[in-house]
Amino acid sequence: MIKSSFDIIVCGSLHLDIMVDAPNLPRIDETAVGTKWGYKCGGKGGNQAVMSAKLGARTAMIGRVGQDDFGTRLFAHLDRAGVDRREVGVDPVAGSGMSVAIVETTGDYGAVIVSGSNLAINPQDAGAAFTRLGGAPILILQNEVPEAVNLAVAREAKGAGARVILNAAPARVLSQELIEFIDILVVNRVEAAMLSGRAIETPEDAIGALPALGQAHRDVIVTLGAGGLVVGARESTPHFIPATPVKVISTHGAGDCFIGALGLALAHGEALEAAAAHASRIAARFVSLSEDARETATLDV
Repeated sequence: MIKSSFDIIVCGSLHLDIMVDAPNLPRIDETAVGTKWGYKCGGKGGNQAVMSAKLGARTAMIGRVGQDDFGTRLFAHLDRAGVDRREVGVDPVAGSGMSVAIVETTGDYGAVIVSGSNLAINPQDAGAAFTRLGGAPILILQNEVPEAVNLAVAREAKGAGARVILNAAPARVLSQELIEFIDILVVNRVEAAMLSGRAIETPEDAIGALPALGQAHRDVIVTLGAGGLVVGARESTPHFIPATPVKVISTHGAGDCFIGALGLALAHGEALEAAAAHASRIAARFVSLSEDARETATLDV
């Protein structure tokens, strides 16, 4: 295992999320009337880094923000969580990434993102940043930055002996070159369906999709929300983990919470199934809290 100042390095996106509460998501040509709005600092990369840091992981971030007020807020958010941001650059031209999310009363949501400065990350510099940080046993990646960035950092991390987690969200076709560097692929039902070419609704569907998701070559986790999750360790019998029953306030950020908790558990030496079960319990606690309560709540279980 890599000896490093960090447990986890996250390379990925940073967005300022505008959150709108509404009775329902608007349909085409409909203007829905919201009840409340606010903002939170996010991006899948930022969320995962902050979550792992809040849970106690020594965490560093590789990314890029704009030279604007959103970027200033994103930096302050990373600082409050204790995330090392020395390798988060400031782009003088591109604005910071941002998103607008509409959260229904059921807790379900839809969102639109504008990637901005996240698309301006230099792949070679991002790869070198992993080494400049001294490496870490766990590297976490997502799909909100260009694949060339993920590829460069994954190559650097694998060369240093790190374990590479790819949260393949949002769903997009992955190059074979990148796939070869991935140790653990984490997808939800939508992403699993796109990558496998199979409909995914039930745990049985997820188990059936594991070969198409490359279980013969890597560990695969398929998350199913309230339906639990399926863990397919490399060349092993799949294992179903039921979800912890909770009253859902909002599912926004639940997947990122799961990834951050999973990375920490793996960095501390837990086996894949145990780490996934622990992360699932933390994510269940997360979705039972309001956006405001999440800022101060103790999530570890």
